[in-house]
Amino acid sequence: MSQSTGHPSFEFIRSAPIESLNVTMSEYKHRTTGAAHFHIAAEQDENVFLVAFRTVPMDSTGVAHILEHTALCGSERYPVRDPFFMMTRRSLNTFMNAFTSSDWTAYPFASQNKKDFLNLLDVYLDATFFSRLDPLDFAQEGHRVEFKEQGNAESDLVFKGVVFNEMKGAMSSATSILWQTVTKHLFPTVTYHYNSGGDPESITDLSYEQLLEFYRTHYHPSNAVIMTFGNIPVEELQTRFEEQALSRFEKLDVDISVPDEKRYFSPVRVEEAYALDDENTEEQTHHMLAWLLGPSIDLKAQLKAHLLSRVLLDNSSSPLRLALESTELGSSPSPLCGLEDSNRQMSFMCGLQGSDPEHAAAFEQLVLDTLQKVADEGVEQSVVEAQLHQLELNQRELSGDGYPYGLNLIMAAMSPAVHRGDPIALLNLDPVIDELREDIKDTNFIPDMIRTLLLENMHRVRVTLRPDNGMTALKDADESARLAAIKASLDEEQKQAIIDQAAALEARQLQEDDESILPKVTLEDVPSSIYVPESEQLSVGEQPVNWYGQGTNGLVYQQIVIDLPALTDQEIELLPLFCIGMTELGCKERSYQENQQHHAALTGGISAYTTMRGATDSEQDVKAYFVLSGKALVKNQAALTQLLEETLNHARFDEKTRIQELVAQQRSRKEQGITGQGHSLAILAATAKFSPVAAVTQKTRGLASIKAIKKLDKEIEDANQLQLLSDALHALHEKIKSSPRRFLLVAEPELKDDLVATLNDCWSTATSPTADLLSLPTTREPVKQLWTTSTQVSFCAKAYPTVAVDHEDSAALTVLGDFLRNGYLHRAIREKGGAYGSGAGQDSGDAVFRFFSYRDPRLMETFEDFDKSIDWLLSTDHDYSRLEEAILGVVSSIDKPGSPAGEAKGDYHSNLFGRDAEHRKAFRQRILQVTIDDLKRVASTYLTGDHASLTAVTSAEKAKPFSDQFEIIAI
Repeated sequence: MSQSTGHPSFEFIRSAPIESLNVTMSEYKHRTTGAAHFHIAAEQDENVFLVAFRTVPMDSTGVAHILEHTALCGSERYPVRDPFFMMTRRSLNTFMNAFTSSDWTAYPFASQNKKDFLNLLDVYLDATFFSRLDPLDFAQEGHRVEFKEQGNAESDLVFKGVVFNEMKGAMSSATSILWQTVTKHLFPTVTYHYNSGGDPESITDLSYEQLLEFYRTHYHPSNAVIMTFGNIPVEELQTRFEEQALSRFEKLDVDISVPDEKRYFSPVRVEEAYALDDENTEEQTHHMLAWLLGPSIDLKAQLKAHLLSRVLLDNSSSPLRLALESTELGSSPSPLCGLEDSNRQMSFMCGLQGSDPEHAAAFEQLVLDTLQKVADEGVEQSVVEAQLHQLELNQRELSGDGYPYGLNLIMAAMSPAVHRGDPIALLNLDPVIDELREDIKDTNFIPDMIRTLLLENMHRVRVTLRPDNGMTALKDADESARLAAIKASLDEEQKQAIIDQAAALEARQLQEDDESILPKVTLEDVPSSIYVPESEQLSVGEQPVNWYGQGTNGLVYQQIVIDLPALTDQEIELLPLFCIGMTELGCKERSYQENQQHHAALTGGISAYTTMRGATDSEQDVKAYFVLSGKALVKNQAALTQLLEETLNHARFDEKTRIQELVAQQRSRKEQGITGQGHSLAILAATAKFSPVAAVTQKTRGLASIKAIKKLDKEIEDANQLQLLSDALHALHEKIKSSPRRFLLVAEPELKDDLVATLNDCWSTATSPTADLLSLPTTREPVKQLWTTSTQVSFCAKAYPTVAVDHEDSAALTVLGDFLRNGYLHRAIREKGGAYGSGAGQDSGDAVFRFFSYRDPRLMETFEDFDKSIDWLLSTDHDYSRLEEAILGVVSSIDKPGSPAGEAKGDYHSNLFGRDAEHRKAFRQRILQVTIDDLKRVASTYLTGDHASLTAVTSAEKAKPFSDQFEIIAI
């Protein structure tokens, strides 16, 4: 694509095509303020905008994070209470959010609709550059004190605030605490020393005046980086920037940046504690080693560090990961292992979890000895070439199934843009990869880096984070003492001021703003049709093949999809471990280490998983599949096909020590992930007995699976039990590989004949086996459970049995979720209740309607708010615009684009479960026809009575008073 010199208010700096991504990236500078603008021109309808500010707090009050929240609560042109959340429902956006990182704050959005994109652009520019920062919004989003009993100055004080509670939830995670502890000691003097999100114990120290001052100095165009992606001409974008915001500013003489950290001249070793509400603290300690490296904006140095990290840690054949996985000093490698390249200076980390404090020195010696051995003996050339191959593949792959593709590119370029490096060079990696291809021919390339960056680098920190089961009580007592001291210092006038602020905030939360001042799209702007990728049905022997010709940028995607056969309950519970073992254990004559290296050399990864779903007319009628999935560069397509065949037919389950390691790793991963996905786990528990699929999901991915993996990990300490597990996995493998199979192929259209021929060469003589297929027992009953763990906040869920997707009411129930969230739940649970998030939605696969809250300081009050939302719906006359907003939200979710390969895979798997393109189009049309009467009818039909499930993930202390009403289960 050709470059543009842009709007006259911007100086054109440079432009470069990035052929591997089929885009052109240009750099501009605003002449008056110095604001940077990077534009990625692409022939794509999904346009992306992001504005970022360098934010470098020098304390842990969370000022940047609280400002991110508060800036979105009203602005000069849009002086309504909550324009950000209002626009989420007045828009066809494919992405809207805001992020606070360690040294920048960003506000991104994306939309496929140009009118919608420009609407959002106006709101985002005004929100960031002309925020009104009302003191009541600071109190709501940041922190405040209120009397526990509203209006009663004799009752105790409590801390409240959305960010305050969000960070209480975040800092309930041992992994989050470990990250903050490591960076605190690795960076003793610069901004990374502090918790940019805010430490709950420090958040309450932030004043409103400090927030205003931070905004004035940081949220200015002279400190801003604007990044855009898509097919809207850059002149049009810059005209909007200039007219809506930049023309009103002069250059601010400020240089906000992060200096280089002062270097240690000898290693630092520290031990700290984290709260764990468990009597048993054995094997719950984390050990980490971290090194400070060079500047992240040195692209060659960054790519070299990435290559080193991958050689050392990428898979189980990598020397450092192998040492961490096989040692008896702990259960598994830390999730923080790897290279951190987003900060001004990079860092390399490796660690061990599931250990004990006394193993700290032995852990450190293990790592140093492993590094020394690699430095002395070198690395096989094929290993280094395989990891360079992975870097090349990652550069070429068109992502976009999580974040929009354009936003993925922008986020990849964010760090060099913010740190005044070269974001264009970072996206155009091919020249640097070509240089590295020459560099690695020197057999000392990796050993020299190990010596220079790690062994001889004295800026090294060893952190031991041990559990303390008395810390929660100490922290609670300290918070109570602080609140008591505040209350004791108050005179009558100050007490009344607290009461008045609480009343004013409640009044503000209940006020009805004039939303008409905000731009919007309507149902008339919704496209009449949806994109469906074209496919072709072929066959190899007796086995069906589905082919999708998609623009995959030189990658090939292949899946073997197998009907799940009849399985016992034990085999169903083993499915997650079996799927991991299929690619993490050995294959044919290759050990698991050799197999991992083989994968890395030839593919972009092979994975295995199971997928199951209720029928379109009944959640009790289930289809289920095992999927073996892989991707590779076109030059390796034949090797990919061969490797998938070998994996399916010849995976080994005889490496018992490795199986034991995988179980321990899964246990650690599941235990550490509880508070990060607490709302999802609570929802799974609430729906667990409402459908067969939900029951299996609770056993394999939900809270029940955490208890099961802990039990299994303990059992297989006995050699006989480990042998039985190995035998069970082998028997499960024999069953699955003997079940009917089919294939999916996705690649560039012109590759069809070659790929099908390769598939035919490998599989044409294979017969299509037959087997009895999986049949799950029916289930439709509620539960009342409180699952307890070490957490400062709760995650609540309530679920009602409803209908499957073919039922006439499924569309109205789907719209109802957005309607209740927009109209009631957000205000009641987030704004007033202080939870970080809440929502509701229909799951037609399981035929259930679910409510949930996330990082919630309350418990029973939230369950009451779920019920009150139904009362509000049924007792209120609602404006049509509210319905339109809810429908827009559902439609934008349905229409959200994915990557070329992701869209093909999504279409294929939807078809497998009876939801073909015509079915999906018909459901979308039903969504567009939902009325307010429909919402009230389905709510009164399905969301009433005592047949609902109630669950929560919470602390033992909060659960204790309700032991007579709920089954309480310790995780």
